[in-house]
Amino acid sequence: MKIVVDAMGGDNAPLEIVKGAIMAAPDFGADIALVGRGEDILRSLETLGVSELPTNVEIVNATEVIDMEDDPALACRRKKDASMTVALRMVRDGLGDAVISAGSTGALLAGATLIVKRVHGIRRAALAPVIPTGEGGVMIIDCGANTDCTPEYLLQFAYMGSFYMEKIAGVDSPRIGLLNNGAESTKGTQLQVETYKLLSENREGKKINFIGNVEAKDVMRGACDVLVCDGFSGNVLIKCIEGTSAYLLSELKGAFYANAKTKLGALLCKKEVYRLKDKFDADAFGGTALLGITKPVIKAHGSSNAKAIYNAVRQAVTAVDAGIAELIAENIDYMKVQLPEEVN
Repeated sequence: MKIVVDAMGGDNAPLEIVKGAIMAAPDFGADIALVGRGEDILRSLETLGVSELPTNVEIVNATEVIDMEDDPALACRRKKDASMTVALRMVRDGLGDAVISAGSTGALLAGATLIVKRVHGIRRAALAPVIPTGEGGVMIIDCGANTDCTPEYLLQFAYMGSFYMEKIAGVDSPRIGLLNNGAESTKGTQLQVETYKLLSENREGKKINFIGNVEAKDVMRGACDVLVCDGFSGNVLIKCIEGTSAYLLSELKGAFYANAKTKLGALLCKKEVYRLKDKFDADAFGGTALLGITKPVIKAHGSSNAKAIYNAVRQAVTAVDAGIAELIAENIDYMKVQLPEEVN
């Protein structure tokens, strides 16, 4: 198995990307291809004190870099020798089994769609991060790739999320919830009402375990394992969760360091405080899966450090072993909505 890593993507590239990748290679038994400017990658290895390239790590030279300011779709077409573009072509051409990038989300989404291609029958690929909750974790799908959605898109998101959480997270019969502003089936916009009907129909025969609408206040309580939503709502939700978590941890730290008594209290519960902090450590999750593409694509966050890349490699290896893309392709008939003209 070979994992292709965009070594030039992200705020900490290439040093942290290279460090995380060479740490992961022996631990997960995968070959690693570091794609980027060869001289920069070699300098990073030198900085890390690595005199010889590990036997299961190779460098693939790519002279260009897709910057955050670049237009996503145009960059993939014009920057043919960009590290991200070369990495995606390698996976498309069978020279790698999965790709990881901490670069531009828009460029990775556009590149994966244009180069690696969507699974036949999948209308839109979706970004699907898993965040910690009181019951383990919940996948939010979509969290920003598709701001305008149809009920069919959301139906497909539900299936893809269910497959991922069952095969990767080990959740038996994942509970599918639809993000809405109330529990009743008639709540929400036309998109939510029609999607509710579709998901309910596909619950028959236990194809998916749809449990109904889920309000935002119940997401972090573990109300479901997969939360289905359009990309606009999902992105607003996840950023609200991230901001609230950061604020609460900051306030907690301030409270503990307020005076001598609170500092003593902090010392007494230090272990539990660190456990809570680790639970919300984004680096421990690795990255966000881009589901619906014919090969696993992992989007690591832009400020990824070595730990995040290490876990992104773990995530990519698991996705390849689980055959998520193949599973989606095998079940595509359940995930399509026949239009009236298609019935006749």
